[in-house]
Amino acid sequence: MLYNDKIGVSVLLEIRDLKAEIGGKRILDGLNLKINTKEFHVLMGPNGSGKTTLAKAIMGHPGVKVVGGDILVEGKSILGLTPDKRAKLGLFMLFQNPSEIDGVGFVNFLRSSVESIGEHTINTKEFMDSIKNNAEQLKFDKNIVGRSLNKGFSGGEKKKAEILQMAILKPKIAILDEPDSGLDVDAIKIVAANINRIIGETAPGLLVITHYSRILEYMKPEYVHVMINGKIIKEGGISLIKEIEKAGYDKIG
Repeated sequence: MLYNDKIGVSVLLEIRDLKAEIGGKRILDGLNLKINTKEFHVLMGPNGSGKTTLAKAIMGHPGVKVVGGDILVEGKSILGLTPDKRAKLGLFMLFQNPSEIDGVGFVNFLRSSVESIGEHTINTKEFMDSIKNNAEQLKFDKNIVGRSLNKGFSGGEKKKAEILQMAILKPKIAILDEPDSGLDVDAIKIVAANINRIIGETAPGLLVITHYSRILEYMKPEYVHVMINGKIIKEGGISLIKEIEKAGYDKIG
């Protein structure tokens, strides 16, 4: 039984004995994970343990080949679905290193994203007000409206742009792959505060992937999973983070 099994609680995302390869090399080797509605999970592990590969597998990245097991959203397998169809189911991923796309306006990108996953006509004023309000909360440059997607953005701005996308898209399941990488202390506090705010407003199932605990000092995850060599080898509560800090990954097991 996984750490977070609960009677009568809806399972949003379930990973069953997942095995996956990149370029013929096995990266995920029988991984199991469940995320229920409104839960906040953290996946920790050393570099090379397969954390990012798991995120990509969930989102349907073409470079990751699933060779065994299953990925289910609300009880239905999504292995046969393309990334855009997975997004329509409410999946969202924050990337470690978002791509710069010159000529694609950030706001136009956001609008197209909302239109592609939604079924309702966008109210332009409400949409722009939402972008403005979220940009202010993130202490984002006010000139973001006129900029291309991530073009010329600093590392911190790229991460804030991803968090802004999450706020606008309101996913059911958000996977944040190292949201703190490349950020200074002040930016980490801002990003953490806004993730907390969005959790409170939209209550997604949340999986934060990291190998450092610094951003977690400003957040309150319910479940912590330790991943080594393509498997989750230990699960627990927030006290497990302290155990990792004290002993390191080599002595966790």
